[in-house]
Formats: sequence, C-alpha cells, structure tokens
Amino acid sequence: MILVLLGPPGSGKGTQAKKLVTLKSWPQLSTGDMLRSAIKQGSKLGLEAKAYMDKGSLVPDAVVVGLIGERILLQDCKTGFILDGFPRTISQAESLDQMLASVHRKVDRAVLFRIEDSELVRRLSGRRTCIKCGSMYHIENALPKSGGVCDQCGSKEIVQRDDDFPEIIEKRLMVYHQQTAPLVEFYKKQAKLRSVEAARLPDQVAQALHACLIG
Repeated sequence: MILVLLGPPGSGKGTQAKKLVTLKSWPQLSTGDMLRSAIKQGSKLGLEAKAYMDKGSLVPDAVVVGLIGERILLQDCKTGFILDGFPRTISQAESLDQMLASVHRKVDRAVLFRIEDSELVRRLSGRRTCIKCGSMYHIENALPKSGGVCDQCGSKEIVQRDDDFPEIIEKRLMVYHQQTAPLVEFYKKQAKLRSVEAARLPDQVAQALHACLIG
C-alpha cells in the first residue's frame, strides 16, 4: 500500500507513521532525508537540488518527485511506503500521481489527521526539545524525570524551539491551510480519502488509522 498522511504540523502524523513502520514494515519516506542523502552522494538530482538550495531557492517539485521515484525502486518499498509531509500542494500531488503511474503504481489511501488549530497551538507551544540529542518533552504531560535534565543524554539544555512559539505556530498553520488543506478535496475526488480524529490518545488514533487502511 502507498499511503499519504495529511494534516497540520503537530497533528501526530510522524508518531503514527513510525508505528506503521514497525507494524507493516513500510518505510517512511522523508523528502528532507532524501534531499540530504542525494546531495551527500553527489547524484545528478542531488547536485541539481543543491544548486537551488545554495541560492536560497525552493527545490522544484520535479526534482523532489524524481528523488521519490528513485527511492521507491529500492526493495524495501516493494510492498508499500508512507509519505508524511509530501505532497504539500495540488501540483505536487499531480506530479506524484504521474510519476507513480509511469511505474504502474498509485497512491492507495490518503488519511487526514483532523484536529483544531487551538489544540495544535497548545500541543506545540508546550513542547520542549533537548538541544544535544533531540529528545522531545512536554510541559503538561511528558516532563523529564529529573527536573530539567534530559532522560536520554543527561543534558540540561532543554529548550523551546523557535518554531514552537505560538506566533510562529499560527503562521505555520496559516501556510498549511492555504497550501496543503486543498489536498483533502483532491484525494476525496479520487475516493482515496479517510480521516481520523487526531486529538485523541495516540493508541486510539493508531486504532482508527488501522481501520482506515482496511476499510
């Protein structure tokens, strides 16, 4: 199965994608990881992407979709894969469909993580991150066990990231609603859209997501 996860930042898509990786052995494809890997390897698409990034420009959709096309030829994508954070726009979704059709594949299901903006602001603004190892905490329900000391690496540098301040979160949500939310209609017209209530507990969301995959 080729699965696209849709939803605003902080809706839990990444958490649920990791659960599916373990459960289904479908790789979670990250366009950011693919870009970094291609640049490091010095591939043709990687060099093309680097040229845009060095100029401070966005990497064109064709390059990103090309990287996905190369990645899905690997053996671990044979039975399926998960796209979390891509596509972000209608044009990207159309390019993705065209690329998949060229190798006789298609997106099978798109799942929308539904959640109110106010809940997302609460979730994200309460996050705290260990600068040293990246471990995540939350001021309401997931504080470090020993005060301000990271449980994983012992660092005392646990901070609120710049993009987790409320005013920045609201801007990110505005971009999401403008650019990404129209994908809901795109996949609905293809009869591929399902949805889950993402404000529930993670295990409840996981159960609802599983039902979306078999229903």
